[in-house]
Amino acid sequence: MSTTTTRGIARPTPARTSKARPRQGLGANRTLNFWLFTGPFLIGLVIFVFVPIAWSVWLSFYDARFTVTPSHFAGLDNYRHMLSNSDFTGSLVTFTVFAAFIVPTTWALSLGLALLVHRLHRLRAFFRSVFFLPTACSYVAAALIWKMSLFNGVRFGLANTVVGWFGVDNIAWVSNPSPPWYWLVVVTVRLWLQSGFYMILFLAALQNIPGELYEAAAIDGARRGWQTFRYITLPQLRATSTAVILLLLIAAYQAFDEFYNLITTRATWGQTPLMVLYKTALGASQDYGSGSAGAVILTLLICAVTLFQGRIMGFGRGEEAK
Repeated sequence: MSTTTTRGIARPTPARTSKARPRQGLGANRTLNFWLFTGPFLIGLVIFVFVPIAWSVWLSFYDARFTVTPSHFAGLDNYRHMLSNSDFTGSLVTFTVFAAFIVPTTWALSLGLALLVHRLHRLRAFFRSVFFLPTACSYVAAALIWKMSLFNGVRFGLANTVVGWFGVDNIAWVSNPSPPWYWLVVVTVRLWLQSGFYMILFLAALQNIPGELYEAAAIDGARRGWQTFRYITLPQLRATSTAVILLLLIAAYQAFDEFYNLITTRATWGQTPLMVLYKTALGASQDYGSGSAGAVILTLLICAVTLFQGRIMGFGRGEEAK
């Protein structure tokens, strides 16, 4: 710092104030940063999601056999063809029943696992990882493990070995529709694959419940266990439960991998809606128009079911309306 002399007295020279320079680099423009980070994702979303959806809807109104650029307008003929297809309509009915069973079962199992892990004071991270680990497994790999090792139709399968201890003959778990033992195989593999993921969602929601609510309930005389679960825990999990059920409903109607790899025959009883669409659009006939129409019908059905379920669960309503 320099000094100046005035009448023999040294005084400091006032420092010069420098003008603030504009910020440079990536932090200078938030809008640019936003598009740099989200632009590639949005481009991929448009190319690989929105464009195929729009193209599928467009194809559903055309006679598109062996081509994806048809010129003959078919109107609603493709929709009539799919709705009159017994394989497709039968699979929709079957998987509506399947969804009505697998959704609440997976919800209850995931919530139960989350409650058990949440109560642990030791090894919580270990059990959380153990239950979540099957989520990383491929549906195809899990289906082959279930088919070849656990529910093999010969005496070497684990399930047949266990029932053999009780004098029961070998059971053809996945190749015989009567009785439909294949549903046991499919349900167990889906529970094993999906429960861990939804357990993590419930566990996060449980950790966000204020402890003061339970303390106030204890002061009011509420007993621990069913009463606190019914009147405190379950209402606090309403939003998470709604999201979990919506995701489970969509996943149930989109089942493909495990059925395709588990069911040894391609009879009607073993076909999912996506398998029927796969056979229609990518099979020998390559009827892309009818396949697209079936995909639109399946999408509308999923939307209708999820909106109905969301209305029952109060999804989208404010707290004052609940």
